[in-house]
Amino acid sequence: MMKKQQVGLFLGLCLLVLAVVMAGCGSDAKNTAQPVTEMKVLRVGAIPAEDAQKTREAYKALTDYLAKKTGLPVELFVATDYSGVIEAMRGGKLDIAYFGPFSYVLAADKANAEAYAVEKRKGSGTSYKSLVITSPNSGIEKLADIKGRTYAFVDPASTSGNLIPRSIYKKNDIDPDKDFKSVVYAGGHDAAALAVKNHKVDAASMDDITYSNMKEKNLISDQDIKIIYQSDPIPGSVWAWRKDLPETVKETIKQAFLEVAKEDPAALSAYGGKVEDYAPAKDADYNVIRETAKILNLDLSKK
Repeated sequence: MMKKQQVGLFLGLCLLVLAVVMAGCGSDAKNTAQPVTEMKVLRVGAIPAEDAQKTREAYKALTDYLAKKTGLPVELFVATDYSGVIEAMRGGKLDIAYFGPFSYVLAADKANAEAYAVEKRKGSGTSYKSLVITSPNSGIEKLADIKGRTYAFVDPASTSGNLIPRSIYKKNDIDPDKDFKSVVYAGGHDAAALAVKNHKVDAASMDDITYSNMKEKNLISDQDIKIIYQSDPIPGSVWAWRKDLPETVKETIKQAFLEVAKEDPAALSAYGGKVEDYAPAKDADYNVIRETAKILNLDLSKK
């Protein structure tokens, strides 16, 4: 009788040990299936609306805020042109970045970028405009007058500084590459304005946001620049993350942007302090930019 009890006790202990081992194995399997979500730093990319140092200074309050909200040190990367930010994200060297509408569409196509927050600016909301400018004494009064003259676009990947102006010229039966005396890319919106002011070119494209900022800082005046054309509203510049970021990190970043106006208004000081808040954004909001690219027969996969 004792032997049967001992055998039963032994078998019970064996089953208990086996259950514990199996539970442990199941736990290990579950844990190893979890994605690695640890991030040691948040890498932020910015486009050069002004020179790199000014852009870095303008972004300091925002990067400080993001460091506080995410608990991560923040590294800011300011490229020399739009493609630099796109390539950095494509290479996995950036986690989030600020894009103009056209550069965002390129980044979504080439660098796995996805929009999450669009800026809301004082007086214009979530849109802005492209301008065609010239000097008051140039003799240029309308778009057709630029034929045979020198011209500056901003950057090949600029929405208001290249894409939209080219679509405007096409609608007006003007081919800048054939009808203008020469075409250059200034590199930045401020540089395009200064090229006109300093008579390096006869006319140029730029955005109305930089135009207003430069006037407020007395970098340009009505004696230097006049506007001969402005576009319809364009969907605003947008913040985008790499799609492969951990979902928990994405949610933290998005909430930080949507709450910044209440939590730290000083962090909205980038680009002249005209941003008053951020609104949710999605990729489909920028289909109008894709349609404009089609009108111009631009193959985004080759840009």
